[in-house]
Amino acid sequence: MARTVRVGSRGSHLAKTMVGELLDRLHTAHPDVSWTQRTIMTTGDMDRTTSLAELSASGAGVFASQVEAALLAGEIDVAVHSLKDLPTTPNPGTVLAAVPARHDMRDALCGATLGTLPPGARVGTSAPRRIGQLLRARPDVRPTPIRGNVPPRLRQMRQKGWAGLLLAAAGLRRLGLSDQITQVLDPWEWPPSPAQGTLGVQVRTGAEDAWFQELLSVVHDPATDAAVRAERALLAVLEGGCYVPIGAMAVVEGSSLRLLGQVTAVDGSRVVRAEKTGSPQHPEALGAQVADELRERGAIPLLEELRTASPSQRPLTQRSAQAPL
Repeated sequence: MARTVRVGSRGSHLAKTMVGELLDRLHTAHPDVSWTQRTIMTTGDMDRTTSLAELSASGAGVFASQVEAALLAGEIDVAVHSLKDLPTTPNPGTVLAAVPARHDMRDALCGATLGTLPPGARVGTSAPRRIGQLLRARPDVRPTPIRGNVPPRLRQMRQKGWAGLLLAAAGLRRLGLSDQITQVLDPWEWPPSPAQGTLGVQVRTGAEDAWFQELLSVVHDPATDAAVRAERALLAVLEGGCYVPIGAMAVVEGSSLRLLGQVTAVDGSRVVRAEKTGSPQHPEALGAQVADELRERGAIPLLEELRTASPSQRPLTQRSAQAPL
């Protein structure tokens, strides 16, 4: 009798699509194993009115904690996350068993290009990093808060008459919505969120769970793993999360690992950048070095401004996503 492996993720259409891609590969590699997909509602899916920045203030993963809880409770055997949503501090009893090859890590603009946005145009995004980078490039436009899955965001853009919408290119491509992209943004000029476009496949650490790690090894990509470990180490040293204005971009180039880190003021007025090259065998060390250089160049005050602002002083991304427009 084939052994059944229960694979869990959040319930968005994009999450299900990502798990489906993964299961296709696992079915091919292990035809004697039965793979089932389970969906788990997360805090970020259940609460669509509170800003993601406020939801994440406790340090828990807004789109990851309930999935991890199901894994630890034995309700699922494997948890699949968008790796940028997974906190950098591992949940005790869990381990990342595989990091598949990265999809498109870039941000994309839908509806217009940076150059064709009219002055005063509304552009939908609730991510502090994207807001800061957008205002850095186009200080005359109006970032506008938005929550929800990808297709509803595109509908909101059209229904409300906004000129543009900023999203991850990987999500659009995975959902078959590449035709909605009007501009893909250069990641060296517009560094994405650490680990954007990457899946993290998580299992328990118990000896009885070693079998799952062996099964998942066929989808692991060492180059992607090295890159995102460097990016996430940078994020951890700066004590950042998904909802602070930190961008990072790492790539393996031959025998070297190149890492760019950037912190952008949410009003776009200031930017701090640092770049270094190191060994793919020691990605966390490289991440820490770039984070230290960002600190030396003045990144921490930019992060503290966002963390310590009162609700009335916070940029629009920190307020309710349903605030009057």
